[in-house]
Parts: sequence; structure tokens; C-alpha cells
Amino acid sequence: MSDPDTGRRAKRTPPVDPRLLRYASASRGFFVAVAAIAVGQTAVIVAFSWLLTSAIVGAVNGMPVADLAPTLGLLALVVGLRAVLLWAREGVAARAAARVEAQLRDNLVTAVGELGPEWLGRHNSAQLAVTAGRGLSALEAYFGRYLPQLVQTIIATPVILLVMWWQDWISGLIVLVTLPLIPIFMVLIGLATRSVQQRQWRTLHHLAARFADTVQGLSTLKVFGRQHRAAASISSVTERYRGETMKVLRVSFLSGFALEFLASISVAIVAVSIGFRLLDGSIALMVGLFVLLLAPEAYLPVRQVGVQFHAAAEGVAATDDVFAVLDAARRRAAEPGVDGPGSRRAPALGTSVVGALGESTGSGSDATLTPDQSTGSGPETTLTPGQSTGSGRRGGVLTLEGVQVRRGDRLLSPVDLVARPGDVVLVEGPSGSGKSSALAALRGAATFEGRATYGHRDLRALAPSDWLAWAGQRPGLVSGRVRDNVALGDDSLEPAVVARALALACADDLDPDLELGVQGAGLSGGQAQRVAVARAFARHLAGRAPVIALDEPSSALDAATETRLWASVRALADAGAAVVLVSHRVSARDIADTVVRLEPAGVPA
Repeated sequence: MSDPDTGRRAKRTPPVDPRLLRYASASRGFFVAVAAIAVGQTAVIVAFSWLLTSAIVGAVNGMPVADLAPTLGLLALVVGLRAVLLWAREGVAARAAARVEAQLRDNLVTAVGELGPEWLGRHNSAQLAVTAGRGLSALEAYFGRYLPQLVQTIIATPVILLVMWWQDWISGLIVLVTLPLIPIFMVLIGLATRSVQQRQWRTLHHLAARFADTVQGLSTLKVFGRQHRAAASISSVTERYRGETMKVLRVSFLSGFALEFLASISVAIVAVSIGFRLLDGSIALMVGLFVLLLAPEAYLPVRQVGVQFHAAAEGVAATDDVFAVLDAARRRAAEPGVDGPGSRRAPALGTSVVGALGESTGSGSDATLTPDQSTGSGPETTLTPGQSTGSGRRGGVLTLEGVQVRRGDRLLSPVDLVARPGDVVLVEGPSGSGKSSALAALRGAATFEGRATYGHRDLRALAPSDWLAWAGQRPGLVSGRVRDNVALGDDSLEPAVVARALALACADDLDPDLELGVQGAGLSGGQAQRVAVARAFARHLAGRAPVIALDEPSSALDAATETRLWASVRALADAGAAVVLVSHRVSARDIADTVVRLEPAGVPA
């Protein structure tokens, strides 16, 4: 995933990225546990070599079986202990991988939320999905194989080398001289592996993005007869991904062969040296055999680190992408006016945003909305004071003063408006004047200059989800029931609120339990639009959003349905909502308290 905000691949990361300890606290305990197991495994390796040497030398010297029995018993115990430690390491690694994967995925989702819609709009959601899905799943190999082997190498190799030097300094010197050759080749091979792995990972991102875009625009492609060209393009990217994967495998096999060859040559040198000295009697059989058994164990951890690096390369590439997002969120939190992660949610937990930010000013009543249950039509919508639906809460005042949305290298026309509880503020103007961009600024999806506040708090320091209910020109529906699309994952939303929202949005003819396909397939354009409007209404009725922003909510509706919808919007405003309405329909003026007219403009930044 290309991230212009970070330049994350400008330098190589160390074998263990320190950001892993920062962003995944579960990894700290993992390293402690794996280090303790590695110490035990090292002790078992030395003990196994010593006991096996003792048994062999004893047998060569004609020691009775009864005298060898204790040594053989201890040898069997050590073998069993080595298997238990290996099992423990696998179990610890698997559990740590699962915890870290979940932790990083949660942090990634939180970071994307803190970065906001504007940042998300500059990045491909399919690529983020691949990173959060398959990429983080690849951490199992990273934690289960690479990191435990790396810790084992750091602990076992120096200890085994010291034991060999203590027993036979000549063999220790040979290992000390030849051992660095393996890391040198590992670095060279690792550079090549990392390069091809990153190309493979980027190609996978490209494939995911291309496939998602093609599926989303498939109906348009079919209308223009271009679906075959899109399929050919996907096939081309898939073939490129296959080629990159084969390159990764080719480099992995070649590097494995190179490391095995170097280790074998090095052990052979130690064996030849011991063999000659055994012939001239300058070294005892006990010492020579013990050192010879330890020699492969000195090279094995280093060799395995190189092998396991290839298995973990995809996970490493994925963590780079995750850390890039988390770093961007960390930098955003350090910006002036943002106190830290989560600070955009100004009210304390359990405190209503209306109570924390609101002020009892502006028009409107404390009444709540009760649509007629039989028809849900606008004219029959009435206000019944005293009902506790939450929609009657009084919100703060939304104020925009000289707000100019930035689009590339230009600034759009300045927007000035004030929306109080009970107001319907209509924003109108020709195409390209910045109507939708103004709403994008409200929901944090566009940068802007000027002053924008809600309840005397800067919008840049507030989470839009705490005060705004929004319905855009694209319905943004997902597969599932109609009621699930209205609730949008809010399990606490009561069925009665969902039904009321559908009625207000003139979608009461839809069965809330109707199953929809991908992107809301199964509904007409007008029906999908009304469900999206109902989603915004439901959020307001539940008391979670005092301000409602609607972007061309009647563009796909007939005149009669549009009239009913305007009546519902007016009723919601009269019940206490502050409504910002973008529409090119003249009929919208009938319900507006204020009309804000925008004209196209482009001011160089």
C-alpha cells in the first residue's frame, strides 16, 4: 500500500521493528516467555550432546549396560524435555500471534477512525482490507517461526560457541571465523527477498483494488460493453502476481540452499580438524565427539533464522503497512488542537454530546415526533409533546464562517451559515459550486479553511459521529436486511425507531426484514436513497445526532414522494433538529428557514 504520508520504506527496519512493542503490548510478554524457553532449549541441547557423548564413549570403552542405564535414562528425559519445550514454544507463539493480530487489527480500525474520512478518501479501502485481513493473518508465521527462532539464535549461538571454546578452543575458533559468513549471506539474500516480497505485496494490493473497482462498476462496464477489457486487465494483474510469487519462492529456495551449503562446509571443517587431532592423540574422544555434536547446533539457529525469514516476509510487509497507518494517526494526534488519540470525541464516556456541547438556544420545541403508523405520510406526521424518544433534545448551534473547502490546489467558494435547533438551512447552487463539499467538511471528509463550530467547539476537534447524522448522494448500502442497513451495526437501536425512521423517509412500504444483496441489490434507486435517508433519521431519533445533513435526498424521488419527504424533514426540525439540506429542487424552499446560495469559484491556494 503506497502511503504518501509516511515514506515508510525510505530505510530498512531492524529484524524486530520497535513499533511492534509500542502498538502491540501483547508482544512484550511473548518475548519474555520465548526467551525463557530459549534458555531451557539451549541447556537441553548442551545436556543432550554431553549425555549422548558419554553414552557413546562408555559403550566404546566397554562399559556394562547397567552402568550406562542412568546415562541413557537421563538422555531419554532430556529428549522428552526438548520435545516439551518445543511444544511450549509453538503454543506460546500461536497464542501471541492471535493476540497481536487482534490487537493490531483493533488499533488499525481505531487509527482509521481517528484519521477520519478525509484520510480514508485518499487511500484505497480494498488495500486496507487486504492488510487488515490476509496481511495480519500472515503474522502467524512471523510470530510462530521467525521471532522464536531469532530469540533462540541470540541466546543459543553464543552459549554453544562458549561451551565449544571451553572444551576445544581450536573448534571454537573455526566456528567463530566461519559463523559470520552465514549472517553476511543472510543480509544479502534478505535484501533480495525483501525487494521481491514487497513487489509481490504491492501487486496483491493492486489486484485487490482493481477487482473491487471492477465489481463496483460492473453494471456500467456491461452497459458500455467493456466488461471483457476489465476481465483482461484483472487477468493481467493476476498473472503478474503469480510471477512475483514464483520469484519469491525461487529466491527462498536458492537462499535456503546457500545457507545449508555454508553451514555444511563449516561443520565439515570442524569435523576434519577433530578427526586429524584424534588420530595424533592431541584431543580426547570424549571432548572431540562432544564438540562435534555441538558444531551443527551452533550453526542451526542462524541458518533457521534465514529460512524462517522467508516464511514471515508477507507478515513483515503487512506490519509495515499497519505501522504506517498507526504512525499517521500518532502524528495526527500530536498536531496542535488535537490532544491525543480519541480526543476528537470530546464528551466523556456516557455523556450526551448534546449535554456536553449544546446550548438551549434557537427555535424549535421540546416535542418529539410521532408519524402516523398507518401511512407514514408527511402531511399526517404530527408532534406529540412528552414522548421520550430522545429526538427532542436540544442541540448546539452549527456555525460556518468563511469556510472554504480545499480541492487540490484551489479553494472553493466560502460558505457562511448558521443552523440552530429547529432550523432547516437549504444550501443551493449550480453544479460545482461546492454544496456537497461543504457537507464533506462537516463530516471530516475534506480539509477547509475558515471557522466551523458546533456548540462553540471547533469541528476539527470533534468526531462527526458524535453530533451529525448524514445521508449522501450514494446510498452506501450493504448486503443484509433493510433494518440492518438503517441501524448500521447499532444493536441498541430499537425496532420501533427503525420503523419510525423508515416511515419518515417514505420507505414504510419496505419490509424491514427484506434481505438485500451486495451494495443493496434488490432495491430501486429511489428505494435505496430512502433507506439511506432513514439511516440518518434513525440516528437522530435515537438521540445520537442533533444535526441532520442531507445531500440531494430527493434526487431519485417522484414529486409526490418528495413532498412527503420534505414534510418529514420539516417535522424533524420542528421537533428540535438542526437540518442542513443540499438540494437543487425548487420545492425544497417551501420548508427552508434559511437559503444559502453558492456560486462556482476557484481561488489558487
